Amino acid sequence: MTGITSFGAYIPFLRLSRRAIADGLKGEKALANFDEDSITMAVAAVIDCLRGVERESIDGVFFASTTSPYNEKQAATTIAMATDLRRDIITTDYANSLRAGTGALRSAADAVASGTAKQVMVTAADMRLGEPGSLSEQGLGDGAAAILMGKDNIIATLEGAYSVCQEIMDTWRINRSPYIRSWEARFTGTEGYQKTMMEAVTGVLNKTGLNPNDITKVVFSAPDPRESARLCGKLGFDPKSQLQDPLSNLIGNTGTAYAMMLLVAALEESKPGDSILLANYGNGADAFVFKVTEKIRDIAPRGGMKNYMASKQIIDDYRTYLYYRGILPGMESIYPMPYGTTSAPALFREMEKNLRFHGVKCNNCGTAQYPPQRICVKCRSKDKFQPVRFSDKKGKVFTFSMDNVSSMIDSPAVITVVDFDGGGRMECYMTDRVVKEVKIGMGVEMTFRRLFEREEIINYFWKAMPVRF
Repeated sequence: MTGITSFGAYIPFLRLSRRAIADGLKGEKALANFDEDSITMAVAAVIDCLRGVERESIDGVFFASTTSPYNEKQAATTIAMATDLRRDIITTDYANSLRAGTGALRSAADAVASGTAKQVMVTAADMRLGEPGSLSEQGLGDGAAAILMGKDNIIATLEGAYSVCQEIMDTWRINRSPYIRSWEARFTGTEGYQKTMMEAVTGVLNKTGLNPNDITKVVFSAPDPRESARLCGKLGFDPKSQLQDPLSNLIGNTGTAYAMMLLVAALEESKPGDSILLANYGNGADAFVFKVTEKIRDIAPRGGMKNYMASKQIIDDYRTYLYYRGILPGMESIYPMPYGTTSAPALFREMEKNLRFHGVKCNNCGTAQYPPQRICVKCRSKDKFQPVRFSDKKGKVFTFSMDNVSSMIDSPAVITVVDFDGGGRMECYMTDRVVKEVKIGMGVEMTFRRLFEREEIINYFWKAMPVRF
């Protein structure tokens, strides 16, 4: 039997009030910080999904996005490295479609069912752009989800899947444009979304021998909430009792990650015996039926959708959003840039320290330290260390300073010295902080972020942030 063995999600700390876009709009949408992208959000979702899971048991990482930072460079390998997974795993990127996430999910299920892999991590993340002043700008949000597919300790078995493809120009984006384009809503809703989703959902119900009354929760991705409610009624479901809340006024439509994030929200509320129908749209549709097992009671505590939605800071300044997305100039001078060029050999040489975030622990006295050293800072023994992962450690602010000069976007830049639980100390930037709340002794955790970009090379590193929940 194949199914879901763990799940996780990530929603950025910042939320843009829709009133900032236009007077009279209600609600908010998730807004990735200036130092976030689809890779960093996917890393956060995977780490959330890995709670209670042995990292050595993961045999693959499938990453889905329409907004990967690189057009030519695999992102799944960066995610696998930052989450400290094995090297001998399958890594694949899925792109160019809002169905990329559920396509990756089905591929992972097939890999597990065939015996190619025991557990495959599927993660999806997006931060799509709508043209300023457009309806899509109001509705799009940023976020990520991660689903672990496997054979053992299944919390939701995969009962059946059904897919259809449909060629249609409804939503698209070409390489040279940062903004998505959409055709008129009546055409895209009727000829695209409604007909295609009905075919996929009917197909999976017929395949599994189920009817609408057998389904506990229906999870539909949709261009807007009205379309999903309308589809529910047409298929014989009750939108009030069976349809998963689309969360459109809380996080927005998160693109490739949207369906999987809503699935995580449904799993958080599920109980043994529930049947969950998931359907995702994009030049066709994918539909799945999952049956929740008793193992759902044993799932380790995690952030998920609930905790991340509750942890937030509202931004009412529209210009901040434009700066963060690079629509207005000003992002080129976030922090002072090092002289010279970015060195690919240096990045390669230091990836264990910078990406995996490995420090060391002295075999002689047990002192943990970062960055890795040859000489122990305490007992002075030489070359007697074992690697230690610091990315999942929490800590406290030992001291900090604020720089009001170097950062045009994140002013003041907060530089902290963090003492890690269990030993170790490092200096790093603090992100996702409320400046007036920063203080000595504050609890922090680590988060994978963009440090700077130079010569079209993105430099990733770890920053501290206040513990979110």
